[in-house]
Amino acid sequence: MRRPPDPQLLGFLEAYDRHISDLALALREIVLEEAPEASESVYQVYTVAIWFGFSGKMKDMFCYIATNAKHVNLGFPLGTSLADPNRVLEGDGKTMRHIKFASLGDVERPFVRRYIQAAVEQAAPAGARGTGRSVVKTRSAAAKNPTARRKPAVPHRPPAPIDKPP
Repeated sequence: MRRPPDPQLLGFLEAYDRHISDLALALREIVLEEAPEASESVYQVYTVAIWFGFSGKMKDMFCYIATNAKHVNLGFPLGTSLADPNRVLEGDGKTMRHIKFASLGDVERPFVRRYIQAAVEQAAPAGARGTGRSVVKTRSAAAKNPTARRKPAVPHRPPAPIDKPP
């Protein structure tokens, strides 16, 4: 069963060249073919990012698609623990890795599905099922929801009193 992209996602992708939006949608289709029950969270901030998981919680996401001006990344939040026999995973962060795609031909490489399958197995306990729903989250929605804002790392303290010179 094919799941059409949310109209808002299509609108967000209009800001990119056609080949970039086509790449993002082709990768989305492959992810959903490999994990049809996955929940999908679409974010528009400085880029368009589509995250996939089974609980809808960010900590449980198994992969993401992120757009750039000249390529699209298929990323894995726990990418450092994925086997990389094809040596295609890029990144130097603590846990995340990604595969860079510049053309539709790149998407059809056989190993792409194997990396997605490995990420699904890693993130989902046996029999895990998502809602199969898409949720669009934008920066303006987060600004309207005060609970979505980050809390300061250090609580605000009043300044220390200043002693006046005699």
